[in-house]
Amino acid sequence: MKINTKIRYGLRTMIEIADCRNSEGILQKDIAERQQISVKYLDYIISALKLKGLIRNVGGRGSGYVIARPAVDITMLDIYTAFEPIVVVQCVSDDKFCKRSSSCCKARLYWKKFQSDVVEMLSGRNLEQIIQETRDDCVLCE
Repeated sequence: MKINTKIRYGLRTMIEIADCRNSEGILQKDIAERQQISVKYLDYIISALKLKGLIRNVGGRGSGYVIARPAVDITMLDIYTAFEPIVVVQCVSDDKFCKRSSSCCKARLYWKKFQSDVVEMLSGRNLEQIIQETRDDCVLCE
């Protein structure tokens, strides 16, 4: 399973925003600079995170971003699904994809369990845990 750049950059963006203790939030240009993400690509990342309800603007246009709810309540699954649905194999998500979906397909049963394990693993990690694990090693927003 390969994690695409949208998800990887989404996590990096969420860490930057959540770890910033400035009440005015963090500016998009600062996130782009610190994370070495183009502003244009970060527009897409920010938009997806806002649409999912994970971040919000502190003020109006040109203001900083803050997380929309406590970091402990934002899971890695939330961040992942802001960009992609969890689909490890098409037949698990779409019964019409394969004729064998309606019969007892042992391979499909395995993939369903695999997908369930991935969802459980992503649900079991929250943003606060991710930040705490790296807090001593990295200084982000001051």
